[in-house]
Amino acid sequence: MNLITHVLIGVFIQILCFMFFTFPFNFLLTVIIAFLSHFIVDAFSKITYHTPEPHWDDKFWVFWNISVRVVGYIAIIPFFFYYLGIIFANLPDIWDWTIVRRIQRRRNTNGKIDYHHNNFFHRFVDKIREKTLFWLPTWIYVKKAVLVEIMIDIVLFIGLIFLMV
Repeated sequence: MNLITHVLIGVFIQILCFMFFTFPFNFLLTVIIAFLSHFIVDAFSKITYHTPEPHWDDKFWVFWNISVRVVGYIAIIPFFFYYLGIIFANLPDIWDWTIVRRIQRRRNTNGKIDYHHNNFFHRFVDKIREKTLFWLPTWIYVKKAVLVEIMIDIVLFIGLIFLMV
């Protein structure tokens, strides 16, 4: 899934943990559950338009990826108070796609990245997906599957509104 989905999930988790638990368990459970949520949420990415490699020549791919990234960054602003849930819900992506990817790029003599084997946490996501969600359709290259993630994000956003009121 994309940044916006993980941001909304992290906020959702932090609100619930702080509603139902007291210090220090609210912080501890936010960190643990938000981090683990990433694996579950990303396992479902097979039903969304989520190509494992970039398609810079495809205008739709470029538009979609820029859009979800910008919307994700914008969503951080009003929900900044829930930074703990946001950070830990996104930590596997921060590690795999920001840190490990840059290390791999420097190690490769040709400067290219192997998008399928240069990650750490997402290997576990793949195993979860293969063992538990094998029955779901694979739409990672189907452009209309952006609607699935948009609907998930809308439901999460509406849920957050109800939680915050």
